[in-house]
Amino acid sequence: MSGEPFLIEDMNVWETRMFSVNYPEHSKNRQALLTAIENIRQQQEEAIASYVAPTAKHKLYESSLDLLDQPVPALSDLKVFLEDMLTTVAYAVNEEFWPEEVQAQASIIESWFHVTENGGYHDTHSHPNCSWCGIYYLQAGESGIEERNGVNRFYDPRHGADQYLDAGTAYLNAAGTWDFAPQEGQIVIFPSYLKHAAMPYFGSQARIVLAFNSQVNFLEE
Repeated sequence: MSGEPFLIEDMNVWETRMFSVNYPEHSKNRQALLTAIENIRQQQEEAIASYVAPTAKHKLYESSLDLLDQPVPALSDLKVFLEDMLTTVAYAVNEEFWPEEVQAQASIIESWFHVTENGGYHDTHSHPNCSWCGIYYLQAGESGIEERNGVNRFYDPRHGADQYLDAGTAYLNAAGTWDFAPQEGQIVIFPSYLKHAAMPYFGSQARIVLAFNSQVNFLEE
């Protein structure tokens, strides 16, 4: 190549931001959380106590959407951690777009558990009426990335990005999916518009996760 030197500017637009963090109190609170979830599950009259999209869920138990508001210290501690962490995420993503010197706070508006038994799954969906969502892997069971057993699958939100594929579009990922392997104690955070699914899980021990939706609002002065 000849001629005058030139500068190519890299402009990354329409990216999807996701985050992961390990719950620092996982080892300490794990058993208390598992016990609380089992107690609630035993008292449920329906497998899907939220009554949300029951036909999209197979061989799993889902609580009502107020799990983190239950009077259990381990759940209360987890909620405080999650809301502080979500506030940090919101600042990281949005601060340059916010008015100067404003303060914001994330609030978890819905939270629930999934106890998935052998052969269970959750069809593809997204979460309405919130900005950031999360999944906390409390008990991974026999989930594994190699067999795609019990993984959470996230789908490329850029509709039509794979309408033509050649060497120049390899970065788009022809599969259009990204699989996240459950690791106990890990929390994955993602924007609410991102479609995802819990792929079929096979194992003798239940796969247990705690999920949540949040809204972020400016604090009044």
